[in-house]
Amino acid sequence: MDSTTLIVIILAIAGVVTMAIYVLKGVLDQLPDVIKSAGNVRAEWHRFKRPELPPSADDREPPPAA
Repeated sequence: MDSTTLIVIILAIAGVVTMAIYVLKGVLDQLPDVIKSAGNVRAEWHRFKRPELPPSADDREPPPAA
């Protein structure tokens, strides 16, 4: 193996490592938004499964006198 082949192999490995780091950084940058969205989805799902009941007639204020 001559020096040219060795240099090409080193450059190829460096390129692959650089691309892997770039992709990993992109994924890690999106992770906080994904976690926040998952929390929002979970909260909405719980709200959907247990809807709030309207207040009973006893809890309402009487209508103002005219």
